[in-house]
Amino acid sequence: MTSLSHPRRWTVAAAMLTLTVTALQAPASATPAVGATTGTAETAGAAGPAGSAPGAASASVAATVDALSVLPAADRARMERQRPLVAAASVVRWEVERRGYSGYAGITLEDSAVALWWKGVVPPSMRRAVANASRTAPVLVRSAAHSLGELRAAAAAVRAGNPGLPIQAVKLKGDGSGLVVSAPPGAAGVRAAAGVPVSVVHEPALRPTSRDDDWSPWKGGATIVNTTRSTACTSGFGVRNGSAGYLLTAAHCGQGGDRFQDARGEFIGNVGPRNQDHDVELVPTSAVDGYVYIGNPDDNLVGLVEGWGWTFVGEYLCQSGVSSSRELGRPVCNLKVLFFYADREDLVEAEQTEGQPAARPGDSGGPVYSISGSGKIVAKGTVTRTAGARLGFQDYGTAWRDFGITPATR
Repeated sequence: MTSLSHPRRWTVAAAMLTLTVTALQAPASATPAVGATTGTAETAGAAGPAGSAPGAASASVAATVDALSVLPAADRARMERQRPLVAAASVVRWEVERRGYSGYAGITLEDSAVALWWKGVVPPSMRRAVANASRTAPVLVRSAAHSLGELRAAAAAVRAGNPGLPIQAVKLKGDGSGLVVSAPPGAAGVRAAAGVPVSVVHEPALRPTSRDDDWSPWKGGATIVNTTRSTACTSGFGVRNGSAGYLLTAAHCGQGGDRFQDARGEFIGNVGPRNQDHDVELVPTSAVDGYVYIGNPDDNLVGLVEGWGWTFVGEYLCQSGVSSSRELGRPVCNLKVLFFYADREDLVEAEQTEGQPAARPGDSGGPVYSISGSGKIVAKGTVTRTAGARLGFQDYGTAWRDFGITPATR
C-alpha cells in the first residue's frame, strides 16, 4: 500500500516487513483544525478544559451529530440494511470466542442472511446460539471444506514451503474454502499447502498510512504528532483499561517512549503498551472521551462512540483519517471487508467498492467503524495500510485481546 505521508516517507520497523511498508503518516506541520468537546465519558456534560489547548478558541464547541448524517444516502442505506445481520453475526461470534470450536471456519454477511461456515457436526451449544441469533436476522449454517484451524496451519505451511519468495500476505477465505496468497506482480509461483486450495493474486503490497487541534479529554480521528520522529498520524479511539485512559493508534506511528502532541503543540502523552506485529499501540494520557471526529479538519463535527464490535467478511465500514477527511470533507465509506490475514500481523483487508482511495498519508491509526441504529459509532479497528482502493486495518477485537481495552463511550 502507498505511503500516506506528505511529502516524506518513513521506514517501518523490521518486524513489519512481511509487506513492503511506507508510512501513511503526515508531516507535523499539517494544517490545524479546531476541534473540541466538553466533559469525559463518566461526566457527560461537565465543563471541559476550554482554553487549555494552545491555539484553542474558547468558543470552540464540538458539534455532535448523528454519524449517519455525514454519509451519502446510498452509503447510509447500505449500513442500515446490514445492521441486523451484524447484530446476529455478533451473537454467534461471541459464542465462538467463549468456546473456541474446532469446526468453526468463518462468518460472512450475505445480502439478506448471515452464513456460519462449519466443518463437521455443529454442536448443540452452537445450534442454540444460532437459534438465538436468528431471532434478529436469518443465520444459515453452511458446510465448509476446512476449519479455521486447518486454514491457519496450511497458511503457516505455505510460508514455510516457499522460503525466499516475496509473499506479502496469506489471506483466509471467509467460507473456509482455501487461502489466497498475495505476491508482487511478476513473482514466481507459490507451492501450495497439501490438501488446501491456494490461489495467488499479484498485486501491490499494502503499505502503512499516517485533525488537527484537539485537547484533553482526547478523542478519536484527530491529528497526533510524534515529536520524537517528526511524523504525524491519526488517533483511533479514546480507550480505557480500568481507570487508566489511552489513545489507541497504529504501532508504526511511534516506538516506546516517543512523545505525542496535537498539531498545535499540546502534550498528549508518551507511547506505552504496544504490539508491533499487530500494529496497535496505546498512548497513556490524562483524559479521553467517547467522541470521534467525522467531518473535515476545519470543523468540529463529532460522532458519539457507543462501544465496539467484531468485524465480519462482507461488512461495510467507514474510516475517518485526517488526510482523507481533509480531501473529502467526510469519512471514507463503502469499505467492504474481504479477508482476514493468517500471519503474525493478523490484519483485516477491505476494499472501497467504488475504486476510490481507501486511505491517504496521515490516516494511519485512524478510526475504522460502523454506525449503530442510534446513529452512534461502533469501533471496529484502526487504519494500518493502503494500496489504492484496498485497506489494511487491525480489528478492534485484536486490540481488546492485546490490551484489555474498551472504548470511552457517550
